[in-house]
Amino acid sequence: MTTTEFSRTVDLDPNRGVPGAPRPGFGATLRSEWIKFWTVRSTFWSTASLVVLGAGLTTLVCALAAEDIASGAAGESPGSFVTWGMMIAQITAVVLGAMIVTSEYGTGMIRATLAATPRRGAVLAAKALVLTATLFVVGTATAFLGYVAGNWFLDREGVGLALTDEGVLRSLFGSGLYLAGLGLFAAAVGLLVRHTAAVLSTVLGLVFVVGQMAWLLPGTWGEWVAKAMPGNAGSAVTTPVSFNPELLAPWTGFAVFAGEVALLTLIGYAQFRRRDA
Repeated sequence: MTTTEFSRTVDLDPNRGVPGAPRPGFGATLRSEWIKFWTVRSTFWSTASLVVLGAGLTTLVCALAAEDIASGAAGESPGSFVTWGMMIAQITAVVLGAMIVTSEYGTGMIRATLAATPRRGAVLAAKALVLTATLFVVGTATAFLGYVAGNWFLDREGVGLALTDEGVLRSLFGSGLYLAGLGLFAAAVGLLVRHTAAVLSTVLGLVFVVGQMAWLLPGTWGEWVAKAMPGNAGSAVTTPVSFNPELLAPWTGFAVFAGEVALLTLIGYAQFRRRDA
């Protein structure tokens, strides 16, 4: 076979050092990221922790608070409790989001990934799809499991909630959406700092500490800053009735949160394209 015939037969990739090696398509990149994500033991333990914390704590809190909710001593609606455990389970979403990026930088495998798939946009899109799909499915399933188990105790006290009650279905699916967004937020931070501990301290501090301290800021501007913080804006969609009535409306808050995630992801992608592996 002549050189001309060979070049017609095989699509040469000018960006690769191996003549004749075809450029991997997005499907191959997606499969690669899926395999890498699920063959790491931390993924299994993190998703297992998500289910245990999300469903388990919701069940436990509902069991302990059902009598007080029914008597009015709790001072809160039962809708504030049926997804309570998801507030703690969001920690695992941050861990998974951080690990899908920083683990490859820690081991140096990112160089092999980019050698196999030079198109960094495809790599990032595959990572984002694997991460968000996993967190949405597992998060939503966990929220439903916690609702079913926790609502059983509320029903015994006559304060149970039906799926058709206002905000219930929205909060269950919203829990999955919020966890997916939070994981992507952590992944975007990972693209910027490339260190697992730094990502965890940054995102968890922003969600659990800075987001709460922002309510102490004075004036109307301080109130809006607090409402727009990622954890405060995004979490409103996860409960039928929020513990904090000052939060933005559920879908309004989630739209603000989604915009913040999208902006940070674009910044992370710009850094990912420009910086060496």
